[in-house]
Amino acid sequence: CGGVTIDQNDLEYDPHAFPPFAVTVDIALMTLVDNELRMLLIQRGVEPDKGFWALPGGFVQENEDLLAAAERELIEETGVSAELEQLKTYGQPQRDPRMRVVTVAYWAILPDLPRPKSGTDASHAELVPVFEIESKRLKLAFDHEQIAHDAVEAARESLETRTVASRFCQPEFTIADLRNVYNSVWNTKLDPGNFQRKVKQSEGFLTPTPDKTPSTEKGGRPAVLWTAGPADKLDPPIQRPAK
Repeated sequence: CGGVTIDQNDLEYDPHAFPPFAVTVDIALMTLVDNELRMLLIQRGVEPDKGFWALPGGFVQENEDLLAAAERELIEETGVSAELEQLKTYGQPQRDPRMRVVTVAYWAILPDLPRPKSGTDASHAELVPVFEIESKRLKLAFDHEQIAHDAVEAARESLETRTVASRFCQPEFTIADLRNVYNSVWNTKLDPGNFQRKVKQSEGFLTPTPDKTPSTEKGGRPAVLWTAGPADKLDPPIQRPAK
């Protein structure tokens, strides 16, 4: 009679023959505060690296999806929720002194973060200027400096090819507001006229509204307010100025 063929290798498989390892999630959440790029960090309240600044995150529970774990850890440790995008996986064998730990990193952008509230094993949460991390003035736990660097670079690269710049803005914004995003994230100063022409050329990047900014006491012309369009990709791209 017919039956299922069993591979001899399957019979010999022993899960205990492989060393155990844990899976964690870490989240790099960015925003702009007074046109300064900042990242949400927590101060670790437990060992290892107690007292060090770190990205929000933690261990994935046994029956938990990776994204669900990242969303849970972000809320538990900072009180903030965001739409997360997977960044990269980090698995260097000695990255965590407790045991072999592989982490899946996520990144996100929010326009107006509420004041973060620390919780669980985070003793403090704060929006830290990115230049403090990039200048190495601030030492981060584990390999979080590398993860933070990769997240910032992902944001900078995405501004060239994707419409993510509008995520830094309020629901309605001016083209000058959008240019400030590029200037702040890229640490540059773009020409206003060229920038306006490029963003208007990119189909689906912006959607005009019937509203305008209020008139100012200086008599400046009210600016048109825009919302984020439906596109995810920039066509044509906006090239980052060479340093």
